[in-house]
Amino acid sequence: MTTIGYYTPFKPLGFHMPSGDLTIATGLQDFLKDGGHRVLHPSRVRARWIFWKPWLWPLVIRDRLRALRMLRHARSGLWLTYHAYYKSPDLIGPWVSRKLSIPYVVFQGIYSTKRRKNIKTLPGFLLNRHSLMQANHIFSNRKEDLLNLRRLIPSDRLTYVAPGIDPRQFTFDAGARTELRHAWNIPENVPVVLTAAMFRPGVKTEGLIWTINACAELNSQGKPVHLVIAGDGKDRNILQSLAGSLLSGHVRFIGKISRDDMYRYYSAADIFVFPGIRETLGMVYLEAQSCGLPVVAFHNGGIPEVVQDRVSGFLTPLFDMPAFTDAICRLLNDEPLRRKMGEAAVRHVRSSHDIHRNYRQIETVIQSLQDHGL
Repeated sequence: MTTIGYYTPFKPLGFHMPSGDLTIATGLQDFLKDGGHRVLHPSRVRARWIFWKPWLWPLVIRDRLRALRMLRHARSGLWLTYHAYYKSPDLIGPWVSRKLSIPYVVFQGIYSTKRRKNIKTLPGFLLNRHSLMQANHIFSNRKEDLLNLRRLIPSDRLTYVAPGIDPRQFTFDAGARTELRHAWNIPENVPVVLTAAMFRPGVKTEGLIWTINACAELNSQGKPVHLVIAGDGKDRNILQSLAGSLLSGHVRFIGKISRDDMYRYYSAADIFVFPGIRETLGMVYLEAQSCGLPVVAFHNGGIPEVVQDRVSGFLTPLFDMPAFTDAICRLLNDEPLRRKMGEAAVRHVRSSHDIHRNYRQIETVIQSLQDHGL
């Protein structure tokens, strides 16, 4: 098996603010370890906007030298960088890989030419382009990103890997459903809409506001629905105030839930709703579907790559409130449809988004690079 130097320039593993990026990065590391590979962390330098932060540049030099010593001593056979793009270019991996004559591989490399048109993003664009061009292979978990990469990288150095989770971690738990709904004092015949996101300014809070407004509209129409909101963050007071005024008695904030426990809350719900404005992928959609929940979201970003529209959920036009509300209403009113879509969601995740199956391609490429001496 291979000793791998693993670097995440956007956010180091264990970063205090949870996100889909960290979920994917951790899942990739766990997959490699489960496969018997030794995973080392040669740097924790966070490279976000580092080209405008000269006080961090000495850390890059320090970690280049430290990584070189660490991986040489460990006889590392490969460098793997997760999520390199214009905001967080990899300034360490290409240099170390070249010095050690080992393959340099990127997972979720992103190439966006429009970033060269803005003086703020031009340095990051140039640095990221340089590092991507040094890569012996790049994996992409978004089809749109793959198309953009083909403008820069030969196709034989690119591989699409569908996003995945471990479905065993997200299965329906009837006991948790009964326990939580009893604790919430919600009868079984009252549908529960679950949403989950960090309460941070921007599209996350905006998406939660959309969900609150949609459920409030349905309640005003006499549709029985209870909204459960998982998450926490800076905008908690804003969201609680809005929900309290529009959904008093029909909303519950359950706080930040660990990913290991989320399956229990998915199990207690009937629908998962979150618009996902400009969502890159949205791992919560895979988790919810794996637990048997149909999804309602906007048809944008990477969501269509993880949710089957009209099969495992409804994807509505961006910022179309009537369509968004109507999709939720259809699922609330039709229990057989909810059950049918929920069952399709479980099958979809297990057939197309099982991390153990999808990530085997990574091991195949790693082995090929080493067998052919890069």
